[in-house]
Amino acid sequence: MSATWRSGNRLRLLVNGEEFFPAVFDAIRAAQREVLIETFILFEDKVGHELRDVLVDAGRRGVEVHLLVDGFGASDLTPAYIEALTTAGVHFRIFGPQRRFLGIRLNLLRRMHRKITVVDGTIAFVGGINFSADHLGDFGPEAKQDYAVEVEGPVVEDIHRFARAAIDPERGGWFRRRAHPAATPQLPAVGSADAIFVTRDNHDHPNDIERHYRVALRSARRRVLIANAYFFPGYRLLREMRRAARRGVEVHLILQGEADMAIVKTAAGLLYEHLLRGGVHVHEYCKRPLHGKVAVVDDEWSTIGSSNLDPLSLALNLEANLSIRDREFNRVLAESLECLMRHDCRKIEASDVAAPRLWVTVRSFFVFHVLRHFPLWASWLPAHAPRLFTVAPKSVASGSSRGGDPRRGGDAHHASQAENRHAA
Repeated sequence: MSATWRSGNRLRLLVNGEEFFPAVFDAIRAAQREVLIETFILFEDKVGHELRDVLVDAGRRGVEVHLLVDGFGASDLTPAYIEALTTAGVHFRIFGPQRRFLGIRLNLLRRMHRKITVVDGTIAFVGGINFSADHLGDFGPEAKQDYAVEVEGPVVEDIHRFARAAIDPERGGWFRRRAHPAATPQLPAVGSADAIFVTRDNHDHPNDIERHYRVALRSARRRVLIANAYFFPGYRLLREMRRAARRGVEVHLILQGEADMAIVKTAAGLLYEHLLRGGVHVHEYCKRPLHGKVAVVDDEWSTIGSSNLDPLSLALNLEANLSIRDREFNRVLAESLECLMRHDCRKIEASDVAAPRLWVTVRSFFVFHVLRHFPLWASWLPAHAPRLFTVAPKSVASGSSRGGDPRRGGDAHHASQAENRHAA
C-alpha cells in the first residue's frame, strides 16, 4: 500500500548530535506510555551510555520500551550493556545477527539502516544520526556532519504504526499490509507542514525513496541542493539531475571531501566529469566527514532520512526518509546547506577532473553501464529473511541449555525468535 501525504505537521531541523541527542533524550525522559527506537549503529560510548540510562529509567517507571538495533552496525555491544536494558524491562531486538568469521562481520548486505524514534505515538525523530559519540563535535576531526528532523502531527501516526510493526515479532507477518496505512490518522493538526513517511524495503517498496527524488528533480524550476554522504546513484537519478541543470535549474551536490572511507570519495569522483559536463555543480565538504542524507528543491520540497544515494541504500538496505512540503522548513535546511557550501566546501572545477581523453571515454562507458544496470544486479545478490531476535534478561534465559552470544546471533539470551520476512 502506498504512503500518504499528511497535512498539519510541525517540524524542527536538528543539526548534528548537539541538537539531536538532547531532543531525543528529553522526549524519552518525558515518555508516559511507549518508546520505540530503531538504529543502525549503537556504540558503548558516552552517547550509548546516556541512551541506556534514559531507557532503563523509562522501563523502570513502567514505560513500554522497544529498542531495535542492526546485527552488523551494533555488533560490538557487550552482554553487560544489553543485560542492563533487558533487566529494566526494555524489549531489546537484534535485526539479522550473525556470528563473525575470523573476527570479521560478514552480514554486510540488506541491513536495517533506518534511524527512527517514536515517543508516546505523538512525537517522532527521523534522520541519519546514529546513537554514537562520533556525531558530536568534541569527538574531533572525525566527528560527522548530519541531520535529523523532529516531527509532531498526523504523519507521526504513520511513523508509529510502521515502527511498531517492524519491531514486534508477533505482528511481523502483518508488516507489509500495515507499514503504509491508508487510514486517516487521529492525531490533530499542530502545524502547517505536509509530510510523507517513505521507506525502502526488498518487497513492496524497493524504489520508493529514489522515486520521490526523481519526481522532485523533474519538478524543479529554480534550485536543487543535495547533501549526501555516500554518492553513487543509479543512472535514472543522474539523468534527472543533468536534465534539471540543462533546463536552467541550479543543481548543487555537497559530497564528502574528508571521506570516512576512501572508496566513498573514489566512487563519487568517477561521476564528477559526467556531472560537471551536464551542468551540475559539485562541492566537497572538507571540514569533517559528511554523513547527512538531505535535499531541498525550490522553495518547498525537502527530504531528510537515512537513505544515501548509493547502491546499498537504493537497492539493498532497509531505509526511511521523511519528505516534506513546507516553505519554512525548506528555508531553514537550505540556509544550513548554503552555509556549508560558502564556508566549508571546495567547489570542483572541470580542471580538477581533467584526464586523458581515452581514459575519460573508457571510464564513462564503464560507469554508465554499471549505473544503468545496478538495480538488476543488486537483485541477484543473496536475498535473505533475517531473523529478528528478542533478547531476554539473563535471569529469564538462564534456564536454557543453549549457549551463545547475543551480539553474534547466539541463543543464550534469546527469549523468542521471529523472522522479519519483509526484509528478504
